[in-house]
Amino acid sequence: MPSFKTAIASGISSNKWTDTAASSTEVEVSTSSLTVHQVRIVNTANTTKLYLKLYNLAASSLTVGTNNPDVILPVEGSTSVEYAFDPGIAFGTALCYAVVTSAGTAGTSAPSTAITVELLTS
Repeated sequence: MPSFKTAIASGISSNKWTDTAASSTEVEVSTSSLTVHQVRIVNTANTTKLYLKLYNLAASSLTVGTNNPDVILPVEGSTSVEYAFDPGIAFGTALCYAVVTSAGTAGTSAPSTAITVELLTS
């Protein structure tokens, strides 16, 4: 899965996380606390609505479809959406995410085509 983290020189955050193949498999962004300031979700390859689930858990403790997500962000089909949080959403333990076709805890179905997720964190 092509995921990478790069430092940005200025602005409200210190790190940009990009995943160009986000799907229903959990992705671990950090194993320690951090704050999410912005999220960009690119769902232009799918015609159906998708949901980005953010978890305040390490991947070793997470089962998508069983653990309650801390944040659920929708993105309509064939679109992109950006969310900004001021002063940010704190994740005190860790940060993982998954992208699925159903909102709520139980959804586990992967999108037909993987999408891009970008996070600005500090």
